[in-house]
Amino acid sequence: MKIIDFFKSIHVKMIFIFMLLIFIAIQVIGVIFTRELETQLEDNHFDMLKERADLLEYNVRQEMTRDRDSEEEPLEDDIQDLLQEFFSIEDSEVQVIGPNREVLGTSDWGNQDIVGQQSTNVRVERALLGQEDSPMLRDLETGDRIQVIAQPVDADGEVIGAIYIEASMENIYQEMEEINSIFVTSTVIALVITAVLGVLVSQTITRPIVDMQKQAKVMGEGDFSRRVRVYGQDEIGQLAESFNALTLNLKDAHANTEGERKKLSSVLTHMTDGVIATDELGRIILMNKRAEQLLRVDSHLVLGSSLPEVLRLSETLSPSDLYDYDEAILLDVSDDNHEFLIEANFSVIRNEDGPVNGLITVLHDVTEQEKIERERREFVANVSHELRTPLTTMRSYLEALEDGALSDEQLGPRFLSVTQNETERMIRLVNDLLQLSKMDSDDLQLTFEFVDISAHLRHIAERFEMLTKDRNIDFVKNIPEHAVYVSMDKDKMTQVFDNIVSNAVKYSPDGGIISVQMFTRSQVVDIEITDQGVGIPKESQEKIFDRFYRVDKARARNLGGSGLGLAIAKELVQAHGGDITVDSEWKKGTTISVTLPYTVNEKAGVNE
Repeated sequence: MKIIDFFKSIHVKMIFIFMLLIFIAIQVIGVIFTRELETQLEDNHFDMLKERADLLEYNVRQEMTRDRDSEEEPLEDDIQDLLQEFFSIEDSEVQVIGPNREVLGTSDWGNQDIVGQQSTNVRVERALLGQEDSPMLRDLETGDRIQVIAQPVDADGEVIGAIYIEASMENIYQEMEEINSIFVTSTVIALVITAVLGVLVSQTITRPIVDMQKQAKVMGEGDFSRRVRVYGQDEIGQLAESFNALTLNLKDAHANTEGERKKLSSVLTHMTDGVIATDELGRIILMNKRAEQLLRVDSHLVLGSSLPEVLRLSETLSPSDLYDYDEAILLDVSDDNHEFLIEANFSVIRNEDGPVNGLITVLHDVTEQEKIERERREFVANVSHELRTPLTTMRSYLEALEDGALSDEQLGPRFLSVTQNETERMIRLVNDLLQLSKMDSDDLQLTFEFVDISAHLRHIAERFEMLTKDRNIDFVKNIPEHAVYVSMDKDKMTQVFDNIVSNAVKYSPDGGIISVQMFTRSQVVDIEITDQGVGIPKESQEKIFDRFYRVDKARARNLGGSGLGLAIAKELVQAHGGDITVDSEWKKGTTISVTLPYTVNEKAGVNE
């Protein structure tokens, strides 16, 4: 009955009519405007693409039909210059295809690998047949709407190529969404203003007692912004003033409470540590965003759940057990792909009279800290072990020399030689550690210069071939005869290749074959060094670039290895912007591949 009376009120009817009129007017204007604007934007976008395509087609036709000297830049380079000059449109890609469906250039710098390859696009094939194609498609991966233009390059009636354009139209639709959002916001603001005006108009014909009744209602709902209008100084006017004073007092009290709540919420939200609060029974009543991220849970789903259950401690601990924990608990929430460790600290909340009122749990991500500590312990242990072995050997031989072996013509020189070898081994280990330390502290200085990598690799292979004549190891060199220039630190990369070839020699059998190959691609050069040694097991291949890791520790030490060579090689290759990988089969051999960016230089005598 009260609801029926409410909607019969003249105040509601006036407000509703005003709001309905404004809403209808805005919606009609918005629908017409946005529809016309969207059509205009789509037409402008297509016209712009078509204009750019025609201009690019004209210039490409000029480049493809004119006579070219041998000294000029390749056609692909001229095409790439045209793409940069005439088609630098955001969120779009244009490809120029030759008559044999060979991609001559693309405006996408991240997709340059397709240059020189055959295009299999159906629309490109149609364009090469002289048919233009201008559909709108959706990207199957992202769902974005894309404008596609496939246009033939025609020279005197003969199709000599094609231009293929893909341009995203999502910017247009995003603009339309923003405009629609503006219309929605404007509608809401207009409706709010209309409602306020309706209230002001209705107040002119209402009685003060109705106004106070509304005031009491909104106060009960927590809105303290409204004021009762005082029409006079009679009893009703004095009651209205009392209402206003009460409203101000309640507003101040509510503002203070709300301010404190927002401060607490802001602190919890921006804390770098996770925070969980529970009641006296250990049930979760509060969890900040950081705690959700650390535990990978949704706070709305775990509110009311037991804290040990959320922390994955329910099998060993109950909520009451956590009240007695003064020290932190280390939680392992790792998955198959990532290691993740969290340190949990607990603090009991007590009332003034003593009873426990709840528990505060602070979570801190200690994954990196634990990882660094573990790596530190492993590093100290490895270094200690590597130094202890030669020191123990030296002490034994020095004691033997002291006991009289020095005067023995046969034992003395041999023991001194062993002592010298162990000393050099420790020096190599310390030098490797110092070099790794410089890399870790970004103190490594590289002096880049253009080096003919072909000649450099042949020189390294020939040097090792001379050193291994007594073992009858055959070096097979598949290296281009022409010069290929790479910008690199010659000494540092010599150290890398020396280390790799040296390992190949160490682990190759007498009479074995070591292959040194080099291949050039569009932007990189690949160097592969293959031996016929014992190989590396599958489970060890991902670890051989780790510091101090050796597959066969006993054999590696006998051959003088410290387990740092490949780790240093990896750091140096990556510092040059390259990559180093391993491919090995147990007992059949190992291939170490080094990939470096290279530059086609005039003095190299080759063109890309």
